[in-house]
Amino acid sequence: MKLNVYYVDAFTSNLFSGNPAAVIFSDLSDASLMQKIAAENNLSETAFINLDTSSIRWFSPTCEVDLCGHATLASAFVYFNYLTQGQSSISLNSASGVLSVSNKENFLELDFPKDNFNEVDMIDFVKEATGKEPIETYLGDINLFAVYESEETIKNINPNFELVSKLKGQGLIISSTSKECDFVSRYFCPKYGINEDPVTGSAHTTLIPYWSKKLDKSILIANQVSQRGGELFCSSSDDRVLIGGNAVLYMKGTIEIN
Repeated sequence: MKLNVYYVDAFTSNLFSGNPAAVIFSDLSDASLMQKIAAENNLSETAFINLDTSSIRWFSPTCEVDLCGHATLASAFVYFNYLTQGQSSISLNSASGVLSVSNKENFLELDFPKDNFNEVDMIDFVKEATGKEPIETYLGDINLFAVYESEETIKNINPNFELVSKLKGQGLIISSTSKECDFVSRYFCPKYGINEDPVTGSAHTTLIPYWSKKLDKSILIANQVSQRGGELFCSSSDDRVLIGGNAVLYMKGTIEIN
């Protein structure tokens, strides 16, 4: 068996930044094999896209996940630039419903479901895990979300990943407003083998509606201030969020399985 694999840096225009994802277009259906390939790739996500069924699945190094933004953006980048010509959009069935990506003039734009989140009193637990006390905490469909007062605090947090893994939710989003853009964030997901994810599209299904309401803006610019960093162009509607970003190819190769 031979599978073409693309390594793509998502949510960036510059190589060696953004969030790297592996992308494989195939009719492969063996989840066990997909998981082994994802573990071997050892990136935060590997996306498997079956164009016959218009479906996408995502695997971290340790398990399958229900929603991933950067690997979906990377998949659309490969589709538009290497598999087709002149296409303006792609829609894919996923564990989180139908997801679409539009090929805009200056970036690719994900159309994702908006997160449902409610305020919870997890401030002391998050403080213990991060070393810094947040001002608000929320629990969404997927993640725990903590709001802090300043971008400087977000950048300087050095979490205890063992304690983060014990928090409610898949992972922990931390965020604040910014002087350079509308808001910044970081994302930690040690439960899924990802201590810190460089740029997390799915986290913005929570961040966009939160900051849109707080800042009274429907269009926002966001930066994820991880070591690699990434830029996202965001907008909010009634029950969906649009998450825009660029991508760049790092490598194309072939997986050979005997």
